[in-house]
Amino acid sequence: MPWARAPYWELERFGEGLAVRDERSQSLTYRELAALADAAAAVLRPAQVFGLSCANTRAGLALYLGALRRGAVPLMLDGALAAPARAALLAAYGVGACFDAATAAWTGDPATAATPPVHDMLGLLLSTSGSTASPKLVRLSRDNLAANAGSIAAYLGLGPQEVAITTLPMHYSFGLSIVNSHLGCGARVVLTEDTAAQAAFWQRMRDESVTSLSGVPTLWRLLRRLRFERMALPALRTLTQAGGRLEPDEIAALAADASAAGRRLFVMYGQTEATARIAYVPPAQLQHKAGSIGIAIPGGELGVLAANGQLAPEGPADGELVYRGPNVMLGYAETPADLLRGAEVDWLRTGDLARRDADGFHWITGRLKRFVKLFGHRINLDEVEAGLRARGLQAAVVGRDDRLQLAVVGQGADACQALARELAAELRCTHQAVQVWPVDALPLGSNGKPLYARLQALLDEREAAHA
Repeated sequence: MPWARAPYWELERFGEGLAVRDERSQSLTYRELAALADAAAAVLRPAQVFGLSCANTRAGLALYLGALRRGAVPLMLDGALAAPARAALLAAYGVGACFDAATAAWTGDPATAATPPVHDMLGLLLSTSGSTASPKLVRLSRDNLAANAGSIAAYLGLGPQEVAITTLPMHYSFGLSIVNSHLGCGARVVLTEDTAAQAAFWQRMRDESVTSLSGVPTLWRLLRRLRFERMALPALRTLTQAGGRLEPDEIAALAADASAAGRRLFVMYGQTEATARIAYVPPAQLQHKAGSIGIAIPGGELGVLAANGQLAPEGPADGELVYRGPNVMLGYAETPADLLRGAEVDWLRTGDLARRDADGFHWITGRLKRFVKLFGHRINLDEVEAGLRARGLQAAVVGRDDRLQLAVVGQGADACQALARELAAELRCTHQAVQVWPVDALPLGSNGKPLYARLQALLDEREAAHA
């Protein structure tokens, strides 16, 4: 496969090339990063599962890479996850040690900590729903990780001359893929915990001559308001967007600004279950395909599952989007015993409904399952609803991309506002992205289950009237 590369954790290949500028603006060559990674992971045992509470720091990156080099298995965790939720998730899988990348400190002694037995193909564990600490995990192999990093580097045309900055956390598959794909081709990664809303972030962009900037829809919408196109960033030449849907007019405007500045814009689609990326739109096609998720990444294959359960033949088609390739996960895990399972997935069912046009480009038309993306995190609406029931609330949850809408029975306006703020904090998003409405009763069907379409229409009317 012409896009395939050596695994990105084989750092010595690039010798004295500059690999990292860390959060303190200190430099590490690839050879130095390899030595640091091996030293960080020396306390781990091969096949040991451990928690890694993520932050974009030298310590976190070194342990992540060192674990892959040593054959240990990181369970990547949101660094902002509440301590009880983190402890419960680790306990559910029998994991006794966790490293905090922000403080560079261990909880539990990694040398003697408990660990579940794992299949020899298992390389990494990611949560299916980031901020909610769902016990359902995605099992990825080292081959999955290496394949996706190589494929991304191929279609983005990455090489040693590139410089990426960490706009996203490493527990999120999109953020992790940026690090992986750049280290896999000898490029440089700039580590920062600053956000695009801070002046320090843009100073790092200029000081480090960053060439590529990646973000989810909320970032690009923020940058449009900040008049990003007017910023003096002469080194910047590649923009990538994933983690949720931008409207076609937003894509067209962003693409026009990028073109005027001599930059490339890549609109991409992916899922944690495919390690990160599944599809992309070549920049030259954006003018005619704005709103499409594009074509399969190198080495992958997209298909459309028709209503009869069979793959639709080539040409225009409608149905569930499916994908297969070397980056497709081994499978899910919901118990420690699942970590001993091998590869179980051929065609990945994405849960998204799609249309394939005559040119072979794919367009998302809806969802089979109930989830939305808030600030790049996939949120399972049923999990949020279950959490509300556990609090003793009668509630139902609907939503659209970047907006969560809840209806709660028997609560006053003040209580609903307080709940909205609490959920926004838990889900790490702005309070405007969570709306909680008091209702007298939920619309229910004859089976007693909520009528979500009717509720969505009701809450949309409420929102429009309130606006």
